[in-house]
Amino acid sequence: MDEISEAAAASPDRLGEVARLFGKLGLIAFGGPAAHIAMMHDEVVARRRWLDDQHFLDLIGATSLIPGPNSTEMTIHLGYLRAGWRGLIVAGTCFILPAATIVLILAWLYDTYSTLPTAGWLLYGIKPVVVAIIAQALWLLGRKAVKGPLTAGVGLAVTLLYFWGWNIILLLLLAGVTVMLVKNRSRLRSAGGAGVVGLPFGLQLSGGLSRLGLAQEDAPVSLLTLFLTFLKIGSLLYGSGYVLLAFLRSDLVVNLGWLTDQQLLDAVAIGQLTPGPVFTTATFIGYLIAGFPGAVLATVGIFLPSFFFVAVSNPFIPRLRRSPWAGSLLDGVNVASLGLMAAVTWQLGIASVVDPLTAAMTVVALVLLVRYKVNTTWLILGAAAMGWGVGRLWSL
Repeated sequence: MDEISEAAAASPDRLGEVARLFGKLGLIAFGGPAAHIAMMHDEVVARRRWLDDQHFLDLIGATSLIPGPNSTEMTIHLGYLRAGWRGLIVAGTCFILPAATIVLILAWLYDTYSTLPTAGWLLYGIKPVVVAIIAQALWLLGRKAVKGPLTAGVGLAVTLLYFWGWNIILLLLLAGVTVMLVKNRSRLRSAGGAGVVGLPFGLQLSGGLSRLGLAQEDAPVSLLTLFLTFLKIGSLLYGSGYVLLAFLRSDLVVNLGWLTDQQLLDAVAIGQLTPGPVFTTATFIGYLIAGFPGAVLATVGIFLPSFFFVAVSNPFIPRLRRSPWAGSLLDGVNVASLGLMAAVTWQLGIASVVDPLTAAMTVVALVLLVRYKVNTTWLILGAAAMGWGVGRLWSL
């Protein structure tokens, strides 16, 4: 934490500030983890100056090394830095709750009317602006993360290997270890390879949770099993929404028989269409399986491990930065994380910039961000309004 007293960190003013900021982001943060992190950078580094670019990058690197949803874990880290332990809880809860509430309402509509509400025209306007927001954050963070030819080359290699289908976690580890070994090669020679500082937190849990009796087919619905299933997923999952889809299908469609493939795809679509963390897909699925209690237990189960991992890992991040070994490993992970963000931005751009209007919206958003420092909140709301207006004109 920055140099503040515990009393100052837990003050009502700071807690209220944390609650307002992350509650707002929970309502407007469309576009997935890369977009969420870009918006957080704009809010907490550029505008509020809670921390500097390097500290923000270190948090990105740290969240990349632990399981769970990265943008939610960034939220929890930032809440802890600003307002202590209570801030940790308030930030995460305020970021998750708006999205979970929206998803719960959509789940009720879906379950009642057997149809999937869509927001295609809203997203038509929002998505190209999100691309601009991520691109600006990449530029600002990249200037800090790229510290020479070594980190530049590693970041570029990670981006290319991602497109070739390499595993995300493997890329992060290889990048971190490569930069660490190259930067510390003189120490490595003099020490004969001894004294390498290990990370203070593990990259994987034991397989115990993965063996929680989830092998039967068409099992009767059990709230305990539902909670433990999502707790396991939140404890073990790395990677993108596609990885989440694989976990959910294996457990809930194949092993337990509680969902159909179509219901699962609709649930993931809802998670993509709504603001906030994509993991609120769990809220939708929990409601379909066991109503309101199922929605609550699934949501708590999938997000609870993130609070634990952040609470355990946060105090070690400054120590990582001070160590020549762990600090250079973190440099490698940081630049790899930005390389992955760049790859995702490219993919989002292809999917979002689909005609001259969306291309123009992207360019205008970049100008407003870079030249006039317009708040991302207003850009998102304006883009949604424009998308809605285009949809209305199209329907005439």
